[in-house]
Amino acid sequence: MKSFSIASGKGGVGKTSFVINLAYALAQLNQRVLIFDADLGLANVDIMLGFAPKFDIRYVLNGVLSLKDVILKTDYGFSLIPAGSGASELTHLSNQQKLLLRAQMEEAFSDYDYLFFDISAGISDNVLFFSQLADERIVLVTPEPTSMADAYAYLKVAYKNSKIRDFHIVVNMAKDVGEGKKIYSQLLYVTEKFLPETRLIYLGVLPYDECVKKAIKLQMPYLKYCENSRVSVAIKEIAYKLLNYKGKGVELERFLERFSTL
Repeated sequence: MKSFSIASGKGGVGKTSFVINLAYALAQLNQRVLIFDADLGLANVDIMLGFAPKFDIRYVLNGVLSLKDVILKTDYGFSLIPAGSGASELTHLSNQQKLLLRAQMEEAFSDYDYLFFDISAGISDNVLFFSQLADERIVLVTPEPTSMADAYAYLKVAYKNSKIRDFHIVVNMAKDVGEGKKIYSQLLYVTEKFLPETRLIYLGVLPYDECVKKAIKLQMPYLKYCENSRVSVAIKEIAYKLLNYKGKGVELERFLERFSTL
């Protein structure tokens, strides 16, 4: 199983849309994919797909259901663990709640090839917890200066607090590949200068495309709505990269061992 946390630092950069479409692209490649909506208090994934889950992560943390019980199978070939909506009490998991999740992860995750933690924006305790829990981290950044600044802030805190060193970078909403690579180079320059212990790995560029907004309004993946668009081709290229990426994919048992050290 390969596990990834998807972070951004700043909200509004298309992170959840990226996670949904990446999961859909991998599912089309016959991979078993699970999205864990780790923005626990502000559910996004189910809303973007037009779902109304009967159960979500609150039922697990309240001890009513198990983690596996709340997994929702979607029409797009991947599965979802929904977050709660408007649940401020979930913005900071207690140690007891973390242990509760640990006890149920083996049963819940054992059937999947890929696990994506769609974490919230910012640098909260929950963000760092799910970032450290995953094998790999993908950071989304856009050409906006605020996005780049907040992405750097996330990289800095993730390293300083959790000693996370390696990050995959995806530039979203770029004018073209050239602009995307320029943004990556700028972020790389800053991190090499001020965070030389970290390593940024270029994963890809997603060009700006109006079909993304239209697909979001229709509550469906843009890869399905406009499968031949530039952005759909780009997300499929990223999915192929992950499929062929050796990385740090680990057996579920070792994944859970790491959890116990957090």
